[in-house]
Amino acid sequence: MSSPFTRKTLAFLRALKRNNDREWFRARKDQWEQHVRAPMITLLQRLAVDFHTFGPEFVCDPKVSLLRIYRDTRFSDNKAPLKTHVAARFLVRGFPRNEGAGLYIEVAPDWVWIGGGMYMPSSADLYSIREHIASTYPRIHRIATAPTFTKTFGELTGDRLTRVPRGYLKDHPAAHYLQHKQFIAGRELDAGFATSRGFYPEVVRTFKAAVPLVRFLNTPLQNMVRAIPVSAGEWKQRSAWTQ
Repeated sequence: MSSPFTRKTLAFLRALKRNNDREWFRARKDQWEQHVRAPMITLLQRLAVDFHTFGPEFVCDPKVSLLRIYRDTRFSDNKAPLKTHVAARFLVRGFPRNEGAGLYIEVAPDWVWIGGGMYMPSSADLYSIREHIASTYPRIHRIATAPTFTKTFGELTGDRLTRVPRGYLKDHPAAHYLQHKQFIAGRELDAGFATSRGFYPEVVRTFKAAVPLVRFLNTPLQNMVRAIPVSAGEWKQRSAWTQ
């Protein structure tokens, strides 16, 4: 199966990296739509079919999954207005927007990144995940050392504390995993991989390898979601609480 991305995709992203300017982009938005956004939508359409076989809980809809190109620069020292990559994320149905572990793919001028996990858990979510790790150990170790996982990702990565978090014994058998602040299963490949015939099968294989970790991380969070009433006001209050 051929990749929806082409050399024109990468050429546009590289030109965008050199010309990160709204006016430049506005004059060439039709090229973005044709060579970058449309291929990503094609990828999502294919994944929507295949997710039914290995990850039916993931939302795969361009309106939800496809990330916008415009950067939020309000609280950043980097005022470049545009992202120089195209990306999509796949979160789990039933979670509030932008919450929970999920899958992610990014095509950039110099790399392709594919994987899953949890990048910025809230304090409450991190606490729940650590409790889940401690109470179910060695389950996370079996996931992170399974042959499919190690062959695909090498190891579980992400920022970690230098010490075991407060509330757990220093010699807890799950100490290594309890120190994690992020839980990432990902792989980076050369940008040219996005245009290869093996691109799509490898995306599917990589996502399949990440799904057990994502499900493990979401298990305690799903219990939290079910325990909370679902009125709009209460969801808004919960979102504020987990910031």
